[in-house]
Amino acid sequence: MSAHLRAVGTSPLSSCLLLLLLLLPLALSFRARPPHQHPGHLPSLVPHAPRSLARPRFSAQAQLDFTTHCNSSCYHRGEQEPRRELLADWLAFETLYDNGSRTLTTVDVEDGDEEESEGLIMDAVPRLARGRRSAPAIGRGKRRRRQIYGADGRFNIRGDNFLLDYPFSTAVRISTGCTGVLVSPRHVLTAAHCVHDGKDYVKGARKLRVGFLTPPSVNTTKPGQAPPKKPLVRWVRVRRTRVPKGWIQGPQDVSMDFDYALLELRWPHRRPFMRLSVAPSSEDLAGKRIHFSGFDSDRPGELVYRFCPVEDESNDLIYQHCDARPGASGSGVYGRVWDSDLERWERKVIGVFSGHQWLEIDGENRDFNVAVRLTPLKFAQICYWLHGNRVDCSKD
Repeated sequence: MSAHLRAVGTSPLSSCLLLLLLLLPLALSFRARPPHQHPGHLPSLVPHAPRSLARPRFSAQAQLDFTTHCNSSCYHRGEQEPRRELLADWLAFETLYDNGSRTLTTVDVEDGDEEESEGLIMDAVPRLARGRRSAPAIGRGKRRRRQIYGADGRFNIRGDNFLLDYPFSTAVRISTGCTGVLVSPRHVLTAAHCVHDGKDYVKGARKLRVGFLTPPSVNTTKPGQAPPKKPLVRWVRVRRTRVPKGWIQGPQDVSMDFDYALLELRWPHRRPFMRLSVAPSSEDLAGKRIHFSGFDSDRPGELVYRFCPVEDESNDLIYQHCDARPGASGSGVYGRVWDSDLERWERKVIGVFSGHQWLEIDGENRDFNVAVRLTPLKFAQICYWLHGNRVDCSKD
């Protein structure tokens, strides 16, 4: 892809090019419904009464360039599924309030039929895509530039026509330097490492804020005044933050699987938001592609969009080569998913962009960007965070 296509501005030609790129996955999606469907009845979480915890120290440093290493012991492919008790422990969660207090809520995983429940827990691991394409082996000491693969395929989103339109309008900034995605009128999904390092909350989480990008033309305050050259950000305080216990003080091979957090705003916003979905196999995504928009640090003040095919997938992670830089962490990874109720393909958030991982399998180092996939159990947990009850989650 030539360099002049990477920065999409407001000219008619560039707008047409971006529109063509956005419609391409839609054209690929005009096919029959996928042969595999998610279970119609998902597991639910039964929360216990929250327990007060000591106030956090807010001593951690925010990590914008999150990189992990993994070998066969943490590359979970469904051969061994954790016990129900261990899953329930990972799905417990902390709640951080804007006054600095926090609580821990433990949960039980429940379903009406015990046999069916076991099957649903096993179904928390979607099938791996058939015919996977593995990344080329990378010898030790021969790391290429992390998170950019070959020609830079990212697109700058500019202008009222795109910044204020769905799906780009669902991307928001996190005051710690990351990205998030709107998933309800007052909730933002982001990466856990943007607010917590696994042991303590980051310094910026004490007064966490979410930023809404507004185009330059909207920011003109006086008649005849020239708009600013770059979009401005309107900041909203966060009321409470929820982080799964699987991330907090968990071993590295487990914690990255739970690198997500939900932020609740003090006030509802008026922008469209993106619905969540259990992540299907890449075979069941339209075009087998994922998409996400974020605030990459090497393009300050710009919203950056990208898309790419899924390269590989494990129980909890989506491995891909979408170009990204620090700051994109927490972006909502979405794809076109078949909606059985609407009988059509819909854009839905199926994961959260986490960062970069060196995967060592069978003596080979493989280089991937990684997104945390929303399994049925994670979907049930986040849904409970959104609604605060099990009844509304059963409707979702």
